[in-house]
Amino acid sequence: MEFIQSSKDILFLVIAGCVLFFTIFLVWFIYYLAMIMRQVYIVIKEMRERIEKLNKVIRDFKEKIEHGASYLALISEGVKKITEVVRDRGKKSKSKEK
Repeated sequence: MEFIQSSKDILFLVIAGCVLFFTIFLVWFIYYLAMIMRQVYIVIKEMRERIEKLNKVIRDFKEKIEHGASYLALISEGVKKITEVVRDRGKKSKSKEK
């Protein structure tokens, strides 16, 4: 029993080889495409996490600035009161010296 009997059999063998080669190439291409998509997903996920961390840092910094500004008004009022007390004591001590 001969495997190749005519040129038609050779044609079918060549077509089968081409289909096999194309299938192997297609599987390889799909595999690498999937790996590329996986890496893109990982990069996007990491960038989202970094952006979220940056937003948190900015938000925390903004809150600290706002709270610091509210304390600044209290501190300035305290300094004014202290200077008034020191000035009054200075006036009292000068009036006692005379």
